[in-house]
Amino acid sequence: MLLAIIQAPLTLSGQATNPSDVHRPTPSSSTPSSATPSSATSPAKGGPSAKTDCNGGPCEDQQPRIMVSIPAPAPVPWKLHDRIAWAANLVLAIAGFIGIILALSTLKKIERQTRAAEVAAEAAARHAETSLLSAQALRDAERPWLLISVEPSPSIANSFTVIATNRGRTPAQVVSTAEQIMIAIDESRLSRIPEYQNEKTDFPLAPIILLPGESTAIKPFCREDLKGLCQSDEALRRIEDWEDKVYLFGKIVYKDLIERPDKQIHETAWCCWYIHGKGTSGLVIAGPPNYNQHT
Repeated sequence: MLLAIIQAPLTLSGQATNPSDVHRPTPSSSTPSSATPSSATSPAKGGPSAKTDCNGGPCEDQQPRIMVSIPAPAPVPWKLHDRIAWAANLVLAIAGFIGIILALSTLKKIERQTRAAEVAAEAAARHAETSLLSAQALRDAERPWLLISVEPSPSIANSFTVIATNRGRTPAQVVSTAEQIMIAIDESRLSRIPEYQNEKTDFPLAPIILLPGESTAIKPFCREDLKGLCQSDEALRRIEDWEDKVYLFGKIVYKDLIERPDKQIHETAWCCWYIHGKGTSGLVIAGPPNYNQHT
């Protein structure tokens, strides 16, 4: 924009001097013809203070370029305090590195000791469990065990007695007994859980204590009892032909006299099959596992 403003007068002056646009002066004009050349040539005169022409106009004064060089800073002297601080920091860094190495080594040792302690604890737990099982087996071996057997009567033919014998090493006290008689095709027709009707919780009136090796009679049964059990001749015939079977089952509850009160009570369940023949009879241990349990 500055160059356009500067060049505008020059363009107008150039257009004014165009021969086609200038009117011829009249003879009466008093302006000398040499006035224009004198004014046009006056700017051409230059001296020492003349300025360079920039596109028909004066140029600004050129400023000299000044180069300033800054000298390098002088080295700061290393004082004794700084040397001591640097040495202390170096010692601290070395000490920290050594401490990290020692800490890692200690952690590894602690990990090895922890693993060894875990292995020892597992071994101690297994040993304790084995000791507990051994103590339990020893206690079970020392407790009373009432086992069931069947013995024929020495004085009555075809008569049998269910007997409980203490096969343990400590005394047992009989608490109660229960029994039941059922007629079924086979033992699979018996109920899954034994159901007792004649449960004698107050039997016997006098407490029976069985020492190791002693026995007591639980249930007697003979051939004559079968006639009272069968309600018809057809039912007796089916038993004689082995189409139906007679099952006697029950349980005996006894107390361990040397055990804690919460673990004193034990139970023995039993089941027998009465075999009725034409002339002789028999009574043998039989029945499902639920009917022959020991606790």
